[in-house]
Amino acid sequence: MTQAAAKLPPIDAILTGPHWPDRVRVIRVEPQGASRVLIEAVTLDGQNRLVSRVFKRSELARLEVEAQADQPTLDGDPAGFRLAAEATRIRLAYTYDPQFAVSLARIDPLPHQLEAVYHYMLPQPRLRFLLADDPGAGKTIMVGLLLKELKLRGLVTRTLIIAPANLAPQWQREMSEKFNEAFDVVDRAVLAARSSRAWEISDQCVTSLDFAWRPDVLESLARTPRWDLVVFDEAHKLAAYRRGSKLARTRRYRLGEVLTDHTEHMLLATATPHKGDPENFRLLLRLLDPDLFANTDILARAVQRQENPIFLRRLKEDMTDFDGKPLFPTRHVRTLGVELTEPEQQLYEAVTHYVADNFNRALAEDNRNVTFALIILQRRLASSIRAIRRSLEHRRDRLALLRDEIIANPRLLEAARRGDEVSDDTFDDAPESERWEAEEQALRYTLARNLDELEAEIDILAGLADQARSVELAGPERKLDELRQVIERIDLFRSGEKLLIFTESKDTLDYLVEHVTAWGLAVTRIDGSMAAQERYQAEQIFATEKQVMIATQTVSCSTPSGGLPSHHD
Repeated sequence: MTQAAAKLPPIDAILTGPHWPDRVRVIRVEPQGASRVLIEAVTLDGQNRLVSRVFKRSELARLEVEAQADQPTLDGDPAGFRLAAEATRIRLAYTYDPQFAVSLARIDPLPHQLEAVYHYMLPQPRLRFLLADDPGAGKTIMVGLLLKELKLRGLVTRTLIIAPANLAPQWQREMSEKFNEAFDVVDRAVLAARSSRAWEISDQCVTSLDFAWRPDVLESLARTPRWDLVVFDEAHKLAAYRRGSKLARTRRYRLGEVLTDHTEHMLLATATPHKGDPENFRLLLRLLDPDLFANTDILARAVQRQENPIFLRRLKEDMTDFDGKPLFPTRHVRTLGVELTEPEQQLYEAVTHYVADNFNRALAEDNRNVTFALIILQRRLASSIRAIRRSLEHRRDRLALLRDEIIANPRLLEAARRGDEVSDDTFDDAPESERWEAEEQALRYTLARNLDELEAEIDILAGLADQARSVELAGPERKLDELRQVIERIDLFRSGEKLLIFTESKDTLDYLVEHVTAWGLAVTRIDGSMAAQERYQAEQIFATEKQVMIATQTVSCSTPSGGLPSHHD
């Protein structure tokens, strides 16, 4: 204990000594004239008795002060206090600002985006939802707003975004730039370095769809702690089909089945949810809620009555700004008929006859590999003379190589007739590089039962390839002439407007780049062989320097900021 100075004891001081029945805490100090002081205190024995004593000022020096309660000194860290207060405000902000995430993000949201997040998705206690707006609606912004709001409410910590390989870096970039949300990309290198812990080191991961379904990757995902939110971009790729009584699931669909049971909230995002197959659409929704739609009839009635609680689709024509002004120019869709030249018509009929004859035989033998190869030829025929010519040459050369191998090892013929069956994933929106590889492999398959039949098919293909080459050398095909006329009709050479040309075949893309460049237009390109950074750079070049972009179906350039004329082969 210390001897107190001859001054008034402060409020809340702890006093001891013979003047008090027990330890006391000062609650009042009042001078009584010039020479005396009244001190009131309460005992600290649990009974809180009030005790009053009058002291001469000369006696104050002998008061025994055991301790003194801490008093506010106003010398704390003001920056720390402000941060703590701001953290508390943010944690509770959603209770008084229903769209608080908007003020935290670097975006100017549009009405349909706010409607999707705050009217349809956020009110659901357990989010299971298919967001299927038209391309260009800003699904990334809607996902970011949803994520931000769920985090503010303390409902989400661990989030996984699964997107096509070429879009995964874009998701990482936009989540960071627009919402200040850091996502780690998990790929083969990261998984090899960290094993299954790659999914645990970061609470926010983005990964490639066609990486995640690989058996070892899927196994590692299944072993990790549950996710709070899983987002699938381009979710239509999670496809399953009913073939009679058999249900065929793609590997991507199996990935969806694993993760739907491994997460609390799931969001599927796609601009093309329906492929004209009601059962395929029902099976996609089944990943969200297996019990909601028992059959396609119930689903059809729900869609017709707009009673689908887990599905939202808005068209570009329905999207406006806050003043009611349409966001997108009116779309004028026209299918232009092209009258083939006589040599082109003869080639078309000759190739179609070869395809149809062998396709029917392949169906009879239930040979999916050959049907796939023939579908490739028919699609290339519809794309361009260049594409069908090269495909015929590739198939001719592949079968010729196979013939030489069979002469050395006759058992290879049966392998070429069957082989490993082409996966449904190859048909269903596989990455272009993977699909091209599968197509090249498929061109090797044949229905030939012996060397004579194989030799006969090689001769047919050689004749068709020569016919295609003659047509190509004769001059620009009619479809190319029609494209030139369209460009002239919209006065593209003078106006300087942007033009998008989409094509499925890389051979056709090369063909178009050659000719459109020769016409004097500045052209850039995007195809599935390009890395994500190369594609991004090409998009920037198109936006700032080039007038024409020619692309395979790996890029979506639609944005609400303006309309672009486009042509599709």
